[in-house]
Amino acid sequence: MALPALFYRILAQTPLEQLNQARFILATTLSTFAAFVLALAIALFARRHRGGTLAEATIAATAGSYGNVGYMGPGLALSTLGSDAAAPVALIFCFDSLLLFSLVPSLMAVAGSSRKSALAAAGDVVRRIVTNPFLVASALGALSAALHFEPPVALDRLMGFLQSSAAPCALFVLGVTVALRPFERVPWEVPALALVKLTVHPAIALLMLSLLGPFAGPWMATAVLLAALPPALNVFVMARQYDVWVAQASGSVLIGTLMSVVTLTAIMWAVKTQALPLPLFH
Repeated sequence: MALPALFYRILAQTPLEQLNQARFILATTLSTFAAFVLALAIALFARRHRGGTLAEATIAATAGSYGNVGYMGPGLALSTLGSDAAAPVALIFCFDSLLLFSLVPSLMAVAGSSRKSALAAAGDVVRRIVTNPFLVASALGALSAALHFEPPVALDRLMGFLQSSAAPCALFVLGVTVALRPFERVPWEVPALALVKLTVHPAIALLMLSLLGPFAGPWMATAVLLAALPPALNVFVMARQYDVWVAQASGSVLIGTLMSVVTLTAIMWAVKTQALPLPLFH
């Protein structure tokens, strides 16, 4: 309940011209897609001698590209960069989610794991997108910004309270869910995929933003910071849904989150001290 309120208010209070950032959306979404393709290749290579399937590699690729932009992203970005990070956080969350919620069911249908026809798989993709509360709240927020709609005072204050509680509640829930995940022996590709997510993905994002820019410094810093987030809990949720790569997905969330203590902290320090080259080319 808190996170949809956060995304709604972020977008509703952002001038519409700041949301019309097609080049920024293209740069960040392409970087996530590039990380997905790289992680997919690593997973297919790692499992070629073990009879691995495209379905397993798809979940593995999600672990290497889909960051925790819902739970960790808003809290860390806003605390590091302030209110300037609000609009890019919302845009990255929306379009990364649209990308992965489309890719995973589509590839699962190709792999045969979904046991659905192509039409049914396409319908499943659309249903997941239009019923996701984060995406619905974001769309309503953008519509409110376009129409200059102001909600009633009581409702606005309630959403304000929820917005303030979103980051601490989300980080607490993340800690609990990671702590409860079983940790078993994991294959070598799990830490390799975590490295792709934590180091290669932000490097690709910085390159893409530099090539397609220029963008404002806070927007670039926010994009790199969000690209450096560890794998999202949704990786484990998707693995359970399709009943493939479940133990490894759990391990990837845990290992990625532990490794991010070092990598993410380093990037946050680089952002705060302006040691991060933004952009790469001058």
